[in-house]
Amino acid sequence: MKVIGVNHAQVNVTPAELPAAREFYLGFMGMKEIERPPVFKSEGFWFHAGSFETHIGVEENVNRRATRAHLAYEVDDVAAWRKKIEAAGLPIKDQPRIPGFERFHFRDPFGNNIELIQRL
Repeated sequence: MKVIGVNHAQVNVTPAELPAAREFYLGFMGMKEIERPPVFKSEGFWFHAGSFETHIGVEENVNRRATRAHLAYEVDDVAAWRKKIEAAGLPIKDQPRIPGFERFHFRDPFGNNIELIQRL
């Protein structure tokens, strides 16, 4: 018996932020939306980041800016992403170097912590 991988991760936004989250992740970030099974009646949407799924759910009264929890999306050009994130006015927080990687963190417009990382 063993854990064999990660199936998906979820971050949350308030119900009022859902349309803006859809625009941010599917538009600005360029993620590809995938259909949710019909059994899910709650608000939210799912998308692929490469072969990995992220689920956007809805949740009220959570201080997302108070946590270090994050998703780390692997990218092919971290410098280009840094410029895009900076141009959007999202503050960047540099992190200690990991040998063999270049990376940075930022908060999405909804307070979720995101890391973009590139293997060198």
